[in-house]
Amino acid sequence: MRASLSLSITASFSCSRFFFSSLHISASPSMASNSLVWFRKGLRIHDNPALDHARRDSNHVYPVFILDPHYLEPDPTAFSLGSSRSGLNRIQFLLESLNDLDSSLRKLGSRLLLFRGDPIEVLIRLLKEWRIKKLCFEFDTEPYYQSLDNQVKDYASEAGIEVFSPVSHTLFNPADIIHKNGGRPPLSYQSFVKLAGQPPPPLSTEISLLPPVGNVGNFEVLGVPSIKELGYDDIRQDDVSPFRGGESEALKRLRLSLSDKEWVANFEKPKGDPSAFLKPATTVLSPYLKFGCLSSRYFYQCLQDVYKTVKKHTSPPVSLVGQLLWRDFFYCVAFGTPNFDKMKGNRVCKQIPWNDDDELLVAWREGQTGYPWIDAIMIQLKKWGWMHHLARHCVACFLTRGDLFVHWERGRDVFERLLIDSDWAINNGNWLWLSCSSFFYQYNRIYSPTSFGKKYDPDGNYIRHFLPVLKVVAHDTASKECKRRIAEAYELNRKMGGSVTGEDLKGLRRKLEGDQHKTSKLWGKKQKLIS
Repeated sequence: MRASLSLSITASFSCSRFFFSSLHISASPSMASNSLVWFRKGLRIHDNPALDHARRDSNHVYPVFILDPHYLEPDPTAFSLGSSRSGLNRIQFLLESLNDLDSSLRKLGSRLLLFRGDPIEVLIRLLKEWRIKKLCFEFDTEPYYQSLDNQVKDYASEAGIEVFSPVSHTLFNPADIIHKNGGRPPLSYQSFVKLAGQPPPPLSTEISLLPPVGNVGNFEVLGVPSIKELGYDDIRQDDVSPFRGGESEALKRLRLSLSDKEWVANFEKPKGDPSAFLKPATTVLSPYLKFGCLSSRYFYQCLQDVYKTVKKHTSPPVSLVGQLLWRDFFYCVAFGTPNFDKMKGNRVCKQIPWNDDDELLVAWREGQTGYPWIDAIMIQLKKWGWMHHLARHCVACFLTRGDLFVHWERGRDVFERLLIDSDWAINNGNWLWLSCSSFFYQYNRIYSPTSFGKKYDPDGNYIRHFLPVLKVVAHDTASKECKRRIAEAYELNRKMGGSVTGEDLKGLRRKLEGDQHKTSKLWGKKQKLIS
């Protein structure tokens, strides 16, 4: 659904406050100025404060996206097709989102200007050449973008360029929450929600026209490339994600989800059917939120409008609004915690002597553990770049504290590469949670790789759709050993007051391996006596 159709979308959703009026401010010849909108995420027209600010009092607006080799350069050494950072499914989703954004901009009298190269070098050249007076881009909490943004702000300050970098990717400004909490991020969902209060509403204006793009000079402006033009082979049809990228698709999927008001009112996570794949038992809006094709503030407001029309509905933390608050919670903790993506140097993470067993990791990653439920989920991840949240819980638990005792960072890296909705803060937060390294500490509660799948997929329809096989571990004995190891690690963390060194972990690992060796020898003797 394009921006020009936004009013009809609004009517069908009853999100009455979102699009208040159509508004376009034309710049007079006397105040000639050029603005640049730097798109990274926020790939949308609706509720886009950076775009809205750029168009005001401007003769020309340059909407720019820079194809960053850091994320897009092909890496032939990676375990799946794609760059060093991303599999092809997510790259394809991004390209589709860029095509959709360009189409929407053209309907508003503008277009998307694509360039390729180091973002800072390209951006500074554009700012100089086009004599930009106003630079607008959405605030980003990720360390990589924080570094880029600081460099750009430093240059802009020296060059006398106004910078407008609003918080619009999340419901709340994480810096505000951290400030309210005395300079540290809240570490529980409940404390976060209490501090956060009500989020600000989305913008109340619809952009119906944009100032034209000015002269681009001698710069070569690219069209949105295909996968092949980026240097990749075409994706095989059986490996293509069924979820298309872009704001239009996001708004269409949102409209479809919210049209079933009873389903919205009764939504209760973590319930849902993880084996439902032809029609997933959730909104599948996470990739659109990840790329900013859908505004979380708009989504929040639409949900509130649905709740007003029903007699009763679920509440946070299990409701759909609750899921948006979980998203902001992880963003806030990630933004305020140094080394959030690591075990070492991460003050909120338990220090545990995980294995770094490549053979076990590969078997898990490739769907070759011999447990059909686990393997089917991992094959769905490889092919589609998405799976249900309960399916994610199962395979993450299996890799870490449930069976294989492999380091959560290794599993995180696989998800980060393959998921189309891979989000730095949320992906790391969930792996910390599911490995019982932070947030959740009931390590004795383990997802069974057999009975849990049978509960949802008793006829094996999901498994048969995706599966290969190879046995690597016996769950009953492996899960007991994992529990014992984490119990020892928790005790070490307690004794050391959380200040566990690398040497401490090495010593514990040697002890655990020695205990396991003794147990194996005793078991071998017992078996001989029996025979």
